[in-house]
Amino acid sequence: MKDLEGDWQVERLGGLLPPMFGVWKRIHGDSGETRLGRLPGVRFKVKQRKGGAALIYCRPFSIFVDRLWPATDGSWLGQMTRGRLKIGRFRMTRR
Repeated sequence: MKDLEGDWQVERLGGLLPPMFGVWKRIHGDSGETRLGRLPGVRFKVKQRKGGAALIYCRPFSIFVDRLWPATDGSWLGQMTRGRLKIGRFRMTRR
């Protein structure tokens, strides 16, 4: 998913997610990580899905999946899930 490659700033839009100050994602090829500032990140795999993509987190966070859909302005809209439970919504914009 070439459109997702790069560094992305994450903005909370709603739900149970905490404030996302300093949270960003780095994606390269079929993998990436979610980071808080300069701290080590939580790794994930990128899978193409119908109409978008999924970021599937590695252990010990493998119960979480971020589902992504492209927005018309070049950003990506996302929803963090745990199984069928929708935890929160966010937007990713290029850094």
